[in-house]
Amino acid sequence: MPAPEPASTPPAPPVPLAALLARTELGLRLLAGPPDVSLHWVHTSEMADPYPYLLGGELLMTAGVQLTDPARYVARVVAAGAAALGFGVTPVYDTVPAALVEACERHGLPLLEVPPATPFTAVARAVWRLMAEVRTNELRRVSEAQQSLAAAAARPAPVPAVLGALAARLGGRAVLYAPDGTESAAAGRAVPAEAGRALAELAGVVGPRPGGPATASGDGGGLRLAAYALGGGDGPTLGVATEAREPGDHTIAGVAVVLLSLLTAPHRAADVTARDTALVRLLLGATPAEAAGALGPGPWTVVHARGGDGTPFAAASLAAELGTALVDPGADTVRLLLPASAAVTARPGWTLGVGAPAEAPALAAADAQAARALRRAEATRTPLVRHRASGLAGLVDPDEAAAYARELLAPLTPPLTETLRTWLSLHGSWDRTAAATEIHRNTVRQRIARCAGLLGKDLDDPDVRMELWFALHSG
Repeated sequence: MPAPEPASTPPAPPVPLAALLARTELGLRLLAGPPDVSLHWVHTSEMADPYPYLLGGELLMTAGVQLTDPARYVARVVAAGAAALGFGVTPVYDTVPAALVEACERHGLPLLEVPPATPFTAVARAVWRLMAEVRTNELRRVSEAQQSLAAAAARPAPVPAVLGALAARLGGRAVLYAPDGTESAAAGRAVPAEAGRALAELAGVVGPRPGGPATASGDGGGLRLAAYALGGGDGPTLGVATEAREPGDHTIAGVAVVLLSLLTAPHRAADVTARDTALVRLLLGATPAEAAGALGPGPWTVVHARGGDGTPFAAASLAAELGTALVDPGADTVRLLLPASAAVTARPGWTLGVGAPAEAPALAAADAQAARALRRAEATRTPLVRHRASGLAGLVDPDEAAAYARELLAPLTPPLTETLRTWLSLHGSWDRTAAATEIHRNTVRQRIARCAGLLGKDLDDPDVRMELWFALHSG
């Protein structure tokens, strides 16, 4: 069976094995396995079992210094997810062992013969050069597509023109679905009926459902399918069907999503009017709270973001995905203002910091919260970090705290839990707890003793009391 795709890949684009074999100066020969695999990196190892040192997607290079059991060696390499195996003849072997060829053929692992005159470093250098060529071609293709789509958006019938330009650039079909799921416009070559039905179903996944995904992908009718919500999920949906997914396709589609979102948004004129009204109010001396009234009811969520694909449309694309027209692209950080009800989720290629929901007078504080959250996200290499409450409780994830509290307090019945909560809040006073709970003082003692027994805790220990109090407020 072919090697699985690696779980994670580097930022450099993969290189087809066939492109490496086409470098005749290397003299590589394919002895087993298919040539249609992708190489994500090159790794050289003479370990008897390289499994622990492979990440997946490698062209593993070896001279077989410790090759004693070819069948087991290949099985371990395949299990690690390596894309191909390069075997250097000399200095250990004069030819590639027949048992190794047979094992690679059985597992579907491409096996390359590396001639004596070709050092492993030459093969690695060729892979890196091919990656650079792929990246350059990808950037050129994306740049040309952006220009083509922008020109199409300026035509008299911009929506069909953008769909046509997108279909031509991706070599497939582009379909615009209305919010009710009906096809409103399309361009490009026809697709099989099965693929058309699958694309329509996929577009329904990213339709106007609250909290639904902004994008979805899949396969149908032998084609690769993708769907993108326009206008933050309450507008039309773009569906794309292609024979394959090429590097840069997602970026090109993202540009089309931004343009089509702007072209098809039914309320964009009202949005512009609302923003202009708010700006005029601010310039004429209104407070932020008075100006925010023109944009809609609060509270609001402030989001800071860094990343994107480096294109001029990146900030607008992120705003469209998050469902807001209130965006400040900034030179270094993109700032967005969303209704507090909007779902803010991680976005590929972006690092996000999210402030706590705030009314208009507190937006400046929320902006500072989002900035701090973004710094934490970058420091921890986390795609999204939300503002945490101050104090020790803010240092603990609420979901993790709630799960721990449920586990810790699980042995207690509701009456025991409530008695324990009251007793702790009154600093262990039996009389005051009895008065607050309207039960006898001896009953309080019995219940607290029961709590201690069920929990296996010493309730005279202040550390235990603190832990239980935190759990009672987190559960």
